[in-house]
Amino acid sequence: MTDKLRNIGPKSAAWLRQVGLRSRGDLAAIGAAAAFVKVRRAGFKPSLNLLYSLEGALLDCHWQEVPEARRSELSRVVEDALAALPPPRGRPAAAPVHVTHHEEAAMPAPSLFDDERGTTSEG
Repeated sequence: MTDKLRNIGPKSAAWLRQVGLRSRGDLAAIGAAAAFVKVRRAGFKPSLNLLYSLEGALLDCHWQEVPEARRSELSRVVEDALAALPPPRGRPAAAPVHVTHHEEAAMPAPSLFDDERGTTSEG
């Protein structure tokens, strides 16, 4: 960011520059929630503190002074926006996990240790 914004440290400023947000005007134009989503979509892993910090920067207050109701609203907006996005490219979407149980008598027990003669049962 070319402008020094309240609550925005060097790492957060670098993330914002990476996604094309270089001024307070750029941030104000899309809002805190959309800026947070852009940072996430770029592959960075920000915590919700960045979301609150962005809102605090726009309101010119410390991020902890952002009212709890507004924080909850911002969190919901971000959650809904991220849920509506397609899965990231290059990585398949997580599929349901299926667990298969086998009866112990149906499968031979693996032989991992030496038997009494000092040889493995596989060799």
